[in-house]
Amino acid sequence: MKRHANIPVFIPHLGCPNQCVFCNQRKISGVSDFDPKELSTIIDNALSTISDDTEVEIAFFGGSFTGIDRGLMISLLETAYSYVEGGRVNSIRCSTRPDYIDEEVLGILKRYGVKVIELGLQSTSSEVLALTKRGHSYEDELRASRLIVEYGFSLVGQMMIGLPGSTLESELKTADFIIRVGASGARIYPTVVFHDTELSEMADSGIYKALSTDDAITRAAAVFERFTEAAVPVIRIGLCSSENLSSIDSYHSGPNHSALGELVINQYYYNRILRTASELNLSKTSVLKVTVSKGSVSKAVGQNKRNKNSLKENLGVADIRFSESDRVVGYEILLEVEEKTCI
Repeated sequence: MKRHANIPVFIPHLGCPNQCVFCNQRKISGVSDFDPKELSTIIDNALSTISDDTEVEIAFFGGSFTGIDRGLMISLLETAYSYVEGGRVNSIRCSTRPDYIDEEVLGILKRYGVKVIELGLQSTSSEVLALTKRGHSYEDELRASRLIVEYGFSLVGQMMIGLPGSTLESELKTADFIIRVGASGARIYPTVVFHDTELSEMADSGIYKALSTDDAITRAAAVFERFTEAAVPVIRIGLCSSENLSSIDSYHSGPNHSALGELVINQYYYNRILRTASELNLSKTSVLKVTVSKGSVSKAVGQNKRNKNSLKENLGVADIRFSESDRVVGYEILLEVEEKTCI
């Protein structure tokens, strides 16, 4: 299988009709201005570091790509598409808002080789949308999602947890919506508070309290499980480590652990194993054998063997042994029990 690489092109706030309470793209991306004339240089510099056996995708992130000036959008697409036509790049993706999707826009994107559209579906709760000043409705999300899929694009739903007014229940409903509209992928972003945002002012005044890292892991793991059960790949959990989360000039509060995605998957495995094993006839002489897919043992065992130790204690078994096998795929698990014999 070929390796995959994205060439990210950040377009901070261009085309965005408003600023959500949590958003400061200049802080997140580290980019305050974007010069369209630099696009070819950005792509060429990235390609010089990517091996020929890699599947390459140009990704327009940051702002609401389909909301920028139409001439500029087409110009950027023309430049990007020239690399597709030249065989140096395989495809293009972009991210945008539900209220900046219509038939005309999708026709343009299709013409210039865009294959994936990432849609900001942070929440399907009308209350959360209002509190975060998203500037669009649930109906906009439904219409845009359906149109994207109908036009043959791959839809990736970007959702957030821990937003003002949000609960685990509303977050699971958002995940269910993304699954139901036919998304081929999802991103889960626990809310991180950045300075120079309305959300930071809300946090300072006590109106909003950011999730702790533990709460973010618990809620994200539940959402991750919902996507996994529906066979919708989660391509990212949490912001990238390069997105200024550790900078005192940018970060205000919230779950900013550098290994948040790994910890969420650890928690997913813990929940899955505990729930399934609790249905087995276990005793203090039982040895629980857990088999996972290739390369997943460390994820199931947990950081510093946290999962293994906690499962052993909670299940009251003699031991838990982890192994990997080709018989198990994805995030599935296989549990077997044997009794420890004393001689």
